[in-house]
Amino acid sequence: MKDFIKHTLATVVGIFIFGIISCILMLMSIVGMVASGSQATTIDDNSVLVIKLKGEITDRSNDEGNPLATLLGDNAESQGLYNIVEAIKRAKENDEIKGIYIEAGEIVAEPATITALRDALKDFKKSKKFIVAYADQYSQGSYYVSSVADKVWINPQGMLFFHGMASQPQYLRDVLAKLGIKIQVVKVGQYKSATERYTENHMSDANREQVTAYISGIWNHMLKGIAESRKISVDSLNAYADQVMDFSSTENLKKNKLIDGTLYTDQIKGEVKKLLKIDDDDDISQVSVTQMLQAKSESASSDNEIAVYFCEGNIVHDPNENFIMGGGSTIIDTKVCKDLEGLAKNDNVKAVVIRINSGGGSAYASEQMWHQIVELKKVKPVVISMGGMAASGGYYMSCGATWIVAEPTTLTGSIGIFGAYPDISNLMTSKLGFKYDEVKTNKNSTMSIVPMARPFSGEELNILQSYIDRGYSLFRKRVADGRHLKVEDVEKIAQGRVWLGKDAIGIKLVDQLGSLKDAIDMAAKFAKIKDNDYYTGTYPAPEKWTETILQNATGGGNYLDAQLKETLGEYYEPFMLMKTLRHQNPVQARMLESFKVN
Repeated sequence: MKDFIKHTLATVVGIFIFGIISCILMLMSIVGMVASGSQATTIDDNSVLVIKLKGEITDRSNDEGNPLATLLGDNAESQGLYNIVEAIKRAKENDEIKGIYIEAGEIVAEPATITALRDALKDFKKSKKFIVAYADQYSQGSYYVSSVADKVWINPQGMLFFHGMASQPQYLRDVLAKLGIKIQVVKVGQYKSATERYTENHMSDANREQVTAYISGIWNHMLKGIAESRKISVDSLNAYADQVMDFSSTENLKKNKLIDGTLYTDQIKGEVKKLLKIDDDDDISQVSVTQMLQAKSESASSDNEIAVYFCEGNIVHDPNENFIMGGGSTIIDTKVCKDLEGLAKNDNVKAVVIRINSGGGSAYASEQMWHQIVELKKVKPVVISMGGMAASGGYYMSCGATWIVAEPTTLTGSIGIFGAYPDISNLMTSKLGFKYDEVKTNKNSTMSIVPMARPFSGEELNILQSYIDRGYSLFRKRVADGRHLKVEDVEKIAQGRVWLGKDAIGIKLVDQLGSLKDAIDMAAKFAKIKDNDYYTGTYPAPEKWTETILQNATGGGNYLDAQLKETLGEYYEPFMLMKTLRHQNPVQARMLESFKVN
């Protein structure tokens, strides 16, 4: 028996060691493959840049720095807007690239993201090169981008989703009540609607007003672009949306001029070859976004750097706070402040562009980053480039910069503060049967961030309201000082109201409408750099690819959390909300949720 156990253990240890060695060899192989594949790519004459409009598009790819993503190329799970736009720009300037082929599908992206992508394609068309698009299925977002193409094709049995936009926020008051939990809210701002999720079961009139305004504004902006490219009136497009084009036949789509024709997948190459004027027997030289970025560049060398710093996600001071906001990317104030301090000391960096895509979060964290941006501005120009959202805490950290550039469909403003405090006394006492007694030295000694034995008293709520009011007054002052406005003028456009970028410029919340490239150009101008004598560097450095692999393997976070998310599905977020609410930073400068087009 002892020999059996000994041999068994030896076998297990051997297998374990073999597995470790195999992993090491595999990683070494990957590194070698990436090293050999990361050399500058040579673009053949008569090439086509292929852009795959599928999956989620964020400001910056989550897979950046991951060798596996490099090997997979554009089949990686996430795509970065910055990389796609840069590839389009290089394709425009590269004589070997004759056109762009868009392989469309279902995308998830914010309105400002797809607008920026579409504008880059419009700029590409100035080169007189062709753009064609094809899909088995167009989502509304991918169709909006693809509509700029010279030819829009679809599979004969394909679908084009076109039905308009809607917002359906989820309310948790009654769910929490069943558990004996009530959220006590103190806030400032008539339009500050994030707390309605916990306290109501429908939209307030003020929130309905602002959501209607920005959704209508986004939809009309998209319709205007489609109408211009497809030569269809906006009224006709709205009529088609009312009919729900999702289930329309492709014959009807062509009749209504939404597409140019139908093709099966194997017929696409023939049409592209005609545009390239090559024989049917010749192969098409396809270039991916990744390969385009690796192509040799003829740009002149320079000692002047414009740093582009990406801030995307929920603003937090403690990373654990991110659970309550639905997970995803985070903007951690301590890291951002340290990085910006480093850029201030870097003599090669002549100006900094901070790309913000955030609906806010911790008011405390937002204040820390506001301070660091103001300190950075004392040393060199700081230009804010607003992405899909730069609202609430996202606007807080922006308002002290030298200049602010927003996309027309950026969601911004939302100048307001709130505190949401879970009262779990009913759960603890009535439902679970806990009993509490107390001995105290002062009148409010038992006051706690998370009331266990009883709700907050009226006096305690007044104390909290004073705290929130003080935070709101500070927020307003930061905006007034940064934007050179009177506090009373800020109050007229504050109250938590969300504004579209195209409307924010008229009330002086932003200085310019434009893209990230426009923000970079403005930064160079402020830095007095002439004749485009600069290069851009992107920050912060991407995560180590080994960590990315482990995160992808577990679905992000730990394994149990990934399994819980898969099991609960749509109930995961409210479950995590109830689980982690007590750990939330008590004062929030945050919007309810982002708005994405799919």
